[in-house]
Formats: sequence, C-alpha cells, structure tokens
Amino acid sequence: MFNAHLINDPFGDPGVYVEFKFRKETLFFDLGDLHRLVPRIILKAVRIFVSHTHMDHFIGFDQMLRLCLGRDKHLFLFGPPGFIANLESKLGAYTWNLVENYENDFELVATEIHPDRRAMRRYRCQEAFRAGAVCEERVSFDGLVTETPQYRVRAVFLDHKIPCLAFSLEEKMRVNVRKNVLQEMGLPVGAWLVDFKNRILQGDPDDTAVRAWWKDEDRKVIERVFRLGDLRDRAVKITPGQKISYISDVVYSEDNARKIAELAHRSDILFIEACFLDEDRDRAAEKYHLTAKQAGMLARRAEAKRMVVFHFSPKYKGFGHLLVEEATRAFMADHETEAGFEF
Repeated sequence: MFNAHLINDPFGDPGVYVEFKFRKETLFFDLGDLHRLVPRIILKAVRIFVSHTHMDHFIGFDQMLRLCLGRDKHLFLFGPPGFIANLESKLGAYTWNLVENYENDFELVATEIHPDRRAMRRYRCQEAFRAGAVCEERVSFDGLVTETPQYRVRAVFLDHKIPCLAFSLEEKMRVNVRKNVLQEMGLPVGAWLVDFKNRILQGDPDDTAVRAWWKDEDRKVIERVFRLGDLRDRAVKITPGQKISYISDVVYSEDNARKIAELAHRSDILFIEACFLDEDRDRAAEKYHLTAKQAGMLARRAEAKRMVVFHFSPKYKGFGHLLVEEATRAFMADHETEAGFEF
C-alpha cells in the first residue's frame, strides 16, 4: 500500500513522491525543487522516474545527490533519450577528489529508455562517479520500465516537442492481514509480517516455511513456523492493488490522448498537468502543454477515479481556483462513476 503526494504546490515545480506503508522506500516521479521535503523522505528514495530533463523537472537531483553522499545507498534512475548524457553533465560539474576516502559506497544506476532499445550505466561515488561501461539491450520498448515483487512501473512516450515519458505505478495486489484472525491464533503483528507479505507477492510455493516471531515481556524471542499457504488462506484477504499515473508536459493531440487514456486507464489517482485555461489553448499548444479543460477531458477518457491537477502557469497566480474549476467541470461531465478531485 502506498500514498502519493505532490512535491510542491500546483504553481511549483512538478513532481510526485510515493511512500510505501511498512517499507523504507520512496519513489519519485520527476525531480524538480525538493526543498519542501524533509530529508527523511528524500533519503528513502530508491527509484526515480524522470519524464524529461527540463530544469523544473530535474534540478532537484543535485539536492538528492548531496544528501546521499557518504551513505551506503543505491539509486535507480530512469529517463528518456538523452537522459544519461544529461546526468553525466551534472555529475561532471563537481570536483570529486576526496570521495575515494568515504567509507560507504553510494552508487547511481541510470537507465535510458528508447523506443527500440534501453541503455544502462553505473556511477560509483568512490570512483568519483566515473561512468561505467554501457550495457545496452536492443529490444522494442513494450511499456514496462521496471518491476519488483510488489509493483511495476509502465510508461509511454508523449510529444513535448521532445520525447517525454508519462508513467503509471501499479501495485500488483494488496495483501490485507486479518488482525482479528492473528489475534485468535495468538500471533501479534510485527516485522515478521513484511516477510510474510513479500513471500505472497513473490508467489512462493504454499509449502514455504513462514517464521512468525516476537519478543515477550522478558525480551525472550518467541517463534512459531507455518506453511505459507495455510497462513495465507486463513489470515489474509487479497484485493486488487492501487494504480497511480503521472502525466506532465505534453501537447494535446489525438495520439497523445490515446496513449494517456491507455496508460492511465482506471487509475485510482491521475496526476495530470493543467498549465493554462482553455481560453489560452493556442498558447498552451505553442508551449506544448495542456489546458485545464483538456486535462479534465483526458482524466474522464481514462476513467480515472480521482484527479490531481498541477503545474499551473504562473500567469494565473492568485487564480488557481479557475484552473481547478475548469478541470473539474471537464472531468465530471457525463461522469457516471463516483469520482473525486484534489487541489
């Protein structure tokens, strides 16, 4: 289970961070200005998905890099064509003559996605972030960016006058523990449940041993062992997982609209830019951005359950409610399912 939030207010740099419940992991979609976030959230970053490297989408990388220096940490970054060169330009802008003395080894792993291939490169802090060999895989991009036992991230290429990635985060399933059943079995909730849930998500065999353990009042470790299948069938309810989608910096066209609707279909939350009012749609098209009305129409077409608009043009400062109202009207028009809106 995860919670997703805008990094900044709708007039600030675009970006979303996603926190996982019971897991020390945060995902980022774009890295604009991060100064509103406390270091605890930034330091939990594991995977970062960058739509493109315009300054307002990637300037926060420097802050994240600075916080992670000297820590034993791996960051996995994904971006569109040209991403690796842009990342190396940032790393090359600093002097790293003392980092070989750091005790902990911080490593970046960057993946650049193309329609017909993907390239990966590693950068170790103790090696002054010198670029490792490029690992290139020649295969047509099928939409899957990365996958873990808990979730997968998909993407499509959109037109922002440059290739720009839109992303969708899909939780594979939600493993809900019946606490009342655990109580009946004499089992307390605790850290052991994380391993139990992960084994279910990984599809481990039913006869896999699951260790339930805890400490009693005297700090003595108590342990009981169960078959995975038996404990799952008795104490767990499995429901469909969450889905969130992130759409930023895209011109309105039928090709883009179709791709967005397919990627974001039935999203629990759709984060989508709404830069201009529709009365300024010519200006929006010139800038390769969406209007609020177009954002609402796309959210409705994707059958999103909830919409969050952001990336407002500063020309509407003090009038953000107009963008909210326009997007809401377009989203709710002929909308027969229960839906919500957040600002």
